Amino acid sequence: MSAVFDLVHQDGRARAGVLHTAHGDVPTPIFMPVGTVGSVKAVAPDDLERIGAPIILGNTYHLYLRPGHELVGRRGGIHGFSAWPGAVLTDSGGFQVFSLSSLRKLSEDGVAFRSHLDGSKHFFSPEKVIEIQRALNSDVMMVLDECVPYGADFAYTEQSSARTARWAKRALEAYPPGTAPNLLFGIVQGGFFRELRRRSVEEICAMDFDGIAVGGVSVGESKHEMFDVMDFTAGLLPQGRPRYLMGVGTPLDIVAGIRCGIDMFDCVLPTRNARNGTLYTSQGKVNIKRREYAEDDSPLDPACGCYTCRTFSKAYLRHLYTSQELLSFRLNSIHNLAYFLSLVRGARQAILEDRYEAYYQSVAACYPEELARTLEGPGLD
Repeated sequence: MSAVFDLVHQDGRARAGVLHTAHGDVPTPIFMPVGTVGSVKAVAPDDLERIGAPIILGNTYHLYLRPGHELVGRRGGIHGFSAWPGAVLTDSGGFQVFSLSSLRKLSEDGVAFRSHLDGSKHFFSPEKVIEIQRALNSDVMMVLDECVPYGADFAYTEQSSARTARWAKRALEAYPPGTAPNLLFGIVQGGFFRELRRRSVEEICAMDFDGIAVGGVSVGESKHEMFDVMDFTAGLLPQGRPRYLMGVGTPLDIVAGIRCGIDMFDCVLPTRNARNGTLYTSQGKVNIKRREYAEDDSPLDPACGCYTCRTFSKAYLRHLYTSQELLSFRLNSIHNLAYFLSLVRGARQAILEDRYEAYYQSVAACYPEELARTLEGPGLD
């Protein structure tokens, strides 16, 4: 039995488990609401507790720039500073740094970059990223990696993935296992090449990380390519460690990822789309701004028990959105996050009862257009 992760049951490749953290156990599969700067947009910590979120995500890059990791550290880390009692995973900031291609310079030592806030100069090394996350005192820390841009050729991707592995080794040396209660996850890269994905899995999984993340997806590729990477890479990962697919995705992405054997997911989609009036329900997506809801007194989703669905009608939610009332952001975000968390709880129960394929098909049926796109386009080379 792992001290970090217990695999409770498996149905096909879908897994039900428990991730043990310093701030509580996290049942998997799990979706992590994104709180980039120490706050999940438009909702408060007690909202997150009520909808049953055991873990949220923060971002090293953004918290380092503002308000600063040392300031956060002096206030009890991210938990004390934000009054969040549950677990926190912090992304290394690698994706944010590498998305600023015009503001950064890459080297073997790390990456020099300019702040998108004020243009000031900064440097992230694998060791520095660990130092920042230890000050934040997140329960799960991610190593610095390079997120390879979509369309990168084999030679560039090979060079980048090899450097990511060297950086991972340096991060592990800076924070050896068992040093403190913060868990450390390695990240698999390799772009859209089977050979490089396999090589990256071998290199990262040979190191003593607490968990393994799959990076470099949802970077502009087709749904078919993303699902191909997800399926191929997950099939290579060791059974005894938690598996995290970074920055993905839609409800269909999540249930498909679980089907492949992924345990952990995060995405800004539920809160971002909530603020834009797109809501997810047990019957599929609802565009709450549509005129047809102006006099609709029914709840958004009769199958949902969240505060929004228990209390307000579609007509009122539409009124708030079209009036651009701030309450619209909160109520819509509460519902979307409740839906995503209910989705993974339902998946877990289906796995435990050996009926996951039927569960997957029932969710996929709500998103026929997206499902069709998973069959289009090239796969891995």
